[in-house]
Amino acid sequence: MSQIIIQGGRRLEGTLTVQGAKNSVLPVLAATIIHPGRTVLHGCPRLSDVEASIRILRHLGCRADWEGEDLVVDAAHLNRWDVPDDLMREMRSSVIFLGAILARLGWADLSYPGGCELGPRPIDLHLSALRRLGVCVRETGGNLSCEAGRMAGREIALSLPSVGATENAILAACGAEGETLIINAAREPEIMDLQRFLRAIGCQVKGAGSSTVCILGRQRTHDAEFTVMPDRIVAATYLSAAAAAGGEVELQRVDYRHLSTVTAALHEAGCQITGGRDTVSLRSDGRLRSVRAVRTAPYPGFPTDAQAILMAALLKSQGATVFVETIFENRYRHVDELRRMGADISIADRVAVVTGVSSLFGAPVRATDLRGGAALMVAALTAQGETRISDVHHILRGYEDPVRDLRTLGAEARWE
Repeated sequence: MSQIIIQGGRRLEGTLTVQGAKNSVLPVLAATIIHPGRTVLHGCPRLSDVEASIRILRHLGCRADWEGEDLVVDAAHLNRWDVPDDLMREMRSSVIFLGAILARLGWADLSYPGGCELGPRPIDLHLSALRRLGVCVRETGGNLSCEAGRMAGREIALSLPSVGATENAILAACGAEGETLIINAAREPEIMDLQRFLRAIGCQVKGAGSSTVCILGRQRTHDAEFTVMPDRIVAATYLSAAAAAGGEVELQRVDYRHLSTVTAALHEAGCQITGGRDTVSLRSDGRLRSVRAVRTAPYPGFPTDAQAILMAALLKSQGATVFVETIFENRYRHVDELRRMGADISIADRVAVVTGVSSLFGAPVRATDLRGGAALMVAALTAQGETRISDVHHILRGYEDPVRDLRTLGAEARWE
């Protein structure tokens, strides 16, 4: 398995175009099967999770092929409703195919999904939402057998604003008779992007981005082309990297509004940040200050996916910063690896306290999960000497080519 080698101590300078969003394209890929025809996705990132979704689509009988930089899906010949265990285990987002398959075919057989080991992430909310639409769900030994018959639109009140449950409910509701209202829906920008895609193929969905989403099901669909939104967590990663290493960078094809909580923390830490129509620029001298407590929360709160990344940026800051992780209980698995580099981090339950140190040192470290791996890259840029990051398959689930991007910004990084 390849490793990422980073030589620390270089300032970051330059301009980088942000890749398409992982957390948008995965539900969009599932949604392509709702339309029995052809869809073209522009700006689709080449990620291992995207390739896993492509394998699922092909297993279901769809064509899914890269044509240059575009991904073309033709779901006209969808002829299966099952996703085998080995494909489901490759990523957590595989469960999003459940609602889409039910919308198109009326039944589905899947096993429980895999993904990063961030603690219990039950899909009870997903299944409860589907049952409200009239889906009969049988759970046997880790397998799900779902039969929809003829789904009817209903009001679905989520007890928590779960992103996955909101997306699955939206997709399933596209195949239900009448109107479905999802109350306490998640408000993430990626759900707005899913709505945008569904409307592009002819579905009637409105309200995404608010806490109430309305879907009018069983609409006639048509072929479409669609451009995936930029990845706000990738943007947060490279902004944090430049903040910690020092320098001046501009990110293009990014929505500044989606980064507001991250950029607010970086500004408080001492960075100068400017947002344009589709750009964001950051200037930093690398001498950061601690910031007020960072508490993760559903959007528009501070994103759990950026918690480890900001933590890595503040390892050499003046003072101490408190992080409170409210979404996943195992989000601090990266901390032991950061400590190998000289970080001073103490943990008690869901609270982590980062006390800034004067120096970090390059070391052999291991990516424990996707965002933890990104945090190691950020820390490595500010460390003395060489850092070797292994288990990079986690990182490649969400970053198309992190070495290419870091080198574009002037970092000394390579694959080995």
